[in-house]
Amino acid sequence: MQHLTIFMDIESSRSYIDELYSPDLVKVMEALVTLKNSVIGSNRQKTSVIQQGVVPRLLQLMSDEALDTNIRLEATITIGSLAKGTPENVTSLVEQGTAIALVELLKAVPINTKLAEAGLCALRSVFLHPSPPIAALPTDMRLLTRLTQIAREGTPTARACVVRVLSIWCCGSGEQAALAAAGGCGAAAALLSGGGPACPALDLLTALCFENPNVAQVAYNTRHGDKTIPELLSSLVSREKPIPVAMGAARCLTFIHRAGALPADDKRIVFGALPCLARLCTKEMPEDIRAKAAETLAYLAEVDTSLQRLAAISNHLMTSLADIVNCPSAAAKQGAFKCFASLGANDEDIRKKIIETHGLMVHVVNGMNNPEAYVRLAAVRCLHSLSRSVQQLRTTFQDHAVWRPLMQLLTDSPDIELLTVGSSTLCNLLLEFSPAKEPMLDQGAVEMLCNLTKRPEAALRLNGIWALMNMAFQAEQKVKQRILCCLGTEQMFRLLGDSDTRVIMKTLGLLRNLLSTRQHIDAIMGEYSSQVMQAVIVVLEGSYPAEVKEQALCILGNIGDGEKAKDLIMANEDVLRKLVDYLAKVISWVKISTFSDDIVRAQAHPESKLQEAALFVACNLVWRAEPGAHARQARLADLGVLRALKLLRARHDAAHLHDKVKTALAQFNEFT
Repeated sequence: MQHLTIFMDIESSRSYIDELYSPDLVKVMEALVTLKNSVIGSNRQKTSVIQQGVVPRLLQLMSDEALDTNIRLEATITIGSLAKGTPENVTSLVEQGTAIALVELLKAVPINTKLAEAGLCALRSVFLHPSPPIAALPTDMRLLTRLTQIAREGTPTARACVVRVLSIWCCGSGEQAALAAAGGCGAAAALLSGGGPACPALDLLTALCFENPNVAQVAYNTRHGDKTIPELLSSLVSREKPIPVAMGAARCLTFIHRAGALPADDKRIVFGALPCLARLCTKEMPEDIRAKAAETLAYLAEVDTSLQRLAAISNHLMTSLADIVNCPSAAAKQGAFKCFASLGANDEDIRKKIIETHGLMVHVVNGMNNPEAYVRLAAVRCLHSLSRSVQQLRTTFQDHAVWRPLMQLLTDSPDIELLTVGSSTLCNLLLEFSPAKEPMLDQGAVEMLCNLTKRPEAALRLNGIWALMNMAFQAEQKVKQRILCCLGTEQMFRLLGDSDTRVIMKTLGLLRNLLSTRQHIDAIMGEYSSQVMQAVIVVLEGSYPAEVKEQALCILGNIGDGEKAKDLIMANEDVLRKLVDYLAKVISWVKISTFSDDIVRAQAHPESKLQEAALFVACNLVWRAEPGAHARQARLADLGVLRALKLLRARHDAAHLHDKVKTALAQFNEFT
């Protein structure tokens, strides 16, 4: 029995393929219709046609303005059908210039024609490819204005297509600005008012406003009829609207808020977007909607404490998120972890609620082992947020040994984003009171963190040195020696010359923590005295901000607390003269007039911090109960320290230092 098929098999016959190149336009038309019918619904046929090299001829027929419009239309529809094939099919079409040819077609044909509609349908199919050809659509104002006109006035199909294409294309600040200038916000508003498909319009508006304050402000001020875009969106987040529409409207409001056009206390956020997103997280909703709602809510509440607190008590959100974590899809897990991370970013009570959510820490640990990279990242973000809780570091985190999968992640060559968030979490896990500190040391945390300080990314250098600083706080001497040995003095000098002031501050903070406890100070200075003193001098004599120099003086103060290390300061003439200079600094004053009288107040001045830090150094050097105190006092008196202290005692602008000055002066014996 012979098997019959409806359509001719292209692979066995090229008769009508050949007729596409015929000079007889009637035959060309017949061949186009046959070809169009053969590829509809068959990826195998689409692939075969593309492989036979038919695409250039189809593009030629589509673009030739001298040909009959029906021929051009059939060619365009066929290209659109081919673009609905496999990703490989679309890639081949793009490589052969299909996207560019379609854009050129849309520039030339009248907007309200079947040919324009077919071109838009084909372009939409091409742009739905995982790697859309963004560059094929230039930021040409004439073209963009034409496209936004179609979005407002075209057929329903054309409007849906053009808005979808523009929402995918609008992926950067340049595209956002150009499309907004071409009337993109107005076109979206027209569609939201009931004049077209709402969901594509919501996607377009979301793409326009994402992290773009200027465009978000344009959207905020855009009106259609008597309503602004935020008012139109507020009407779409209600329970009566279809779920995808409510989801899209809530996302738009979220993005407009995060771009700065809507404040956190705006009623459209507090009573519109936030409760809508919390409702869409509940168990009754489809899983994909719950995942997207959780991720959007995470973004909405990420930086505002009031929204975090409000969300935490909205519609049993904690229970909903805990259930979303149990969903099988990776997107759902990611959304829930991100939302937990945002909610617990600032409030200890919320963190406690999150931790108490049944089985959450088990899910976080499992999330860090998930095969999907974006789930692992979201789980680490959640862990980072919760690690800000001192209580949880000592209890729940220890019970679940969260440091173990985290250390494994960070040693498995993660990407920059995961390494940044993970190393930030390490900074918290390595605090002095954290039980995870010891086992992490055994797993090579020192070596890993020292390597981070050598990375070109400033955030990683900062996290590395910050975590080392935390590790050194009240640590045993062997741990401090291990840090110094692994980091090396050369790398420490590099960090002190870093372009990021925060890195310099944490490097000095590390030195300060290393040089604490008298025995440790003498032991470390006995081995690294020249390098440490050189580092301090480099900072004190360099063009560093006052807060950096203050840290260097505090390191000197710690050195001055050592039994033998004091002599290293006393032997350095440059350091001693700097000490006198800072003690003798004069704080600026300002006269403030009021209606009743004139009030003279000390104005805050960065140098006052240096003065206070220098006083800390002097107090440790002149302490008379220490061996050799008399000689040190005599030397410091000769250099002018005693005189500077007496002047400080007499000055009204140093009243906050009087007790410390009095203590220092009391240490001098016959010199006072």
